[in-house]
Amino acid sequence: MNRLLKCLLWSGVMAWAIAGGGCRRAGPVLRLYNWADYIKPELVQRFEREQGCRVMLDTFDSNEALYAKLKAGATGYDLIFPSSYMVAVMRHQGMLQPIRRELIPNLSHLDPAYARYTADERCEYSVPYMMSNSGLAYRRNRVPDFKPTWAMFDRQDLAGRMTMLNDMRETIGAALKFLGYSLNTTNEAELASARDVVIRWKKNLAKFDNEQYKNGIASGEFLVTHGYNGDVLQVMTENEDVAYALPREGVSIACDEMAIPMGAREVELAHAFINFLHDPAIAAENAEFTCFLCPNLASYELLSEEIRHNPAVFLPEDILARSEVIRDLGADNAKYIRVWDQIKAAE
Repeated sequence: MNRLLKCLLWSGVMAWAIAGGGCRRAGPVLRLYNWADYIKPELVQRFEREQGCRVMLDTFDSNEALYAKLKAGATGYDLIFPSSYMVAVMRHQGMLQPIRRELIPNLSHLDPAYARYTADERCEYSVPYMMSNSGLAYRRNRVPDFKPTWAMFDRQDLAGRMTMLNDMRETIGAALKFLGYSLNTTNEAELASARDVVIRWKKNLAKFDNEQYKNGIASGEFLVTHGYNGDVLQVMTENEDVAYALPREGVSIACDEMAIPMGAREVELAHAFINFLHDPAIAAENAEFTCFLCPNLASYELLSEEIRHNPAVFLPEDILARSEVIRDLGADNAKYIRVWDQIKAAE
């Protein structure tokens, strides 16, 4: 069974179990709310054995979906995995519990070089999980004249065979980088220009999508997709015709974090899981599986040469210099929501 199918089946089983369909075993239950295909199933099973517990998983496909569900009153989750800008939003709104650092001795292994990419450098309300970036996946055999630029979405010869992320900040951000602007700009003229670029690109897209693009690029249904590095690298392990490129204009960098929401029942078990995932050997094994980078300094020497020297995982300095982390913009977030609504409504 290939890895992507295995992850999908495991995620489905866990989502079914959290709804009450799984078997009943004694012991505490740790409920996770995470992105899909974002943790090695065997590691979760190992944690269950070591702690004498069950782990239940539900998944989301965007930070906004996670936020909306919790804001609407969803409860029962003990550990969530939002990106750093969403951590800032939720912390400000009193939706997160403080981290008890004394319960996470493996915090000593965090790589200080990545502190600048998080909104919570002192780990007061969240702990880094994985670093990611969003770039371009493409089919080597079908797009021989591919160029590493966001301008690929202007290619009319690829119309109907391309996708972009169904994510407000990621997709508007791609257009902003294409135009040479900050992906955190609050300048309304710059945002209007980015809106017009995305609307132009939209004419060449099959759809905006956060999940199915992985299967689509693997099967050849799509020829160019906007996606996350680890997701695409996972596909590449199964299909050598798929490649990943970092657009020369720069990319978005994200630090996905682990946080404990208000109302969590298994707070100490959640801390134990965070500590488990930052054991250097566990962090390395998880990174090898997900193809994302856990910013755990002690784990790097345990990574394969393939991962350690992969520019899609450890970004080159020239790309880093042109890239940014998506930040919470407070009241100015409304400007992005307005632009995104206009993009979605456009023909």
